[in-house]
Amino acid sequence: MFELFRVIVQRDLLLAMRRRSDILSTLFFFVIVISLFPLGIGPEPSILREIAPGIFWVAALLASMLALERLFAVDYVDGSLEQMLLSPQPVFILVMGKVLAHWLVTGLPLVILSPLLGIQYDLSNEVLSALLLSLLLGTPALSLIGSIGAALTLGIRGGGVLVSLLVLPLYIPVLIFGAGAVEATVSGLGGQGHLSMLGAILIGALVLAPLATSAALRISAE
Repeated sequence: MFELFRVIVQRDLLLAMRRRSDILSTLFFFVIVISLFPLGIGPEPSILREIAPGIFWVAALLASMLALERLFAVDYVDGSLEQMLLSPQPVFILVMGKVLAHWLVTGLPLVILSPLLGIQYDLSNEVLSALLLSLLLGTPALSLIGSIGAALTLGIRGGGVLVSLLVLPLYIPVLIFGAGAVEATVSGLGGQGHLSMLGAILIGALVLAPLATSAALRISAE
């Protein structure tokens, strides 16, 4: 099972490197959304520090949703997904491998870029650390939850819009606690409670999301 997991992750990363435009479009969207707000609102540091948590998290959420449609679609079109589902290995291993590859390609670059972009909002080192940690806990949960919607809409015309409608309500708790952790740090209250809730959501998603996605893939494949 571990060998299968490694092969799936390595395969998806290799395919992603051959389609660099998909990766760059997600990164450019994240950078552009965050960079436009200081230009539109103005250079007042106190206002920028106040709105930064919500802007970063909304931008990360929307950027994550951009790549959801492609999570299983390519394998579904060329028939390799059906062969994977017919293999004797557990389907949740396949799901975990593909979700990890998806996060490494779309989520991790956002986490790495966030401290650099946070300088535009005059965020302190403590706040930048809280932002980095919240995104590090929250973006994998977004990928796991999003995989359920991507599997349910597999093969459906206009699935990109439908998957957004399905997963957006499930993303709201991650958005609330992720932005809340950074906002509490900015106000000096400390974001440990919000980060703990993010960790709990991530653990719950790790346990439940692969099982739900596996069932959804079998239904879509039939």
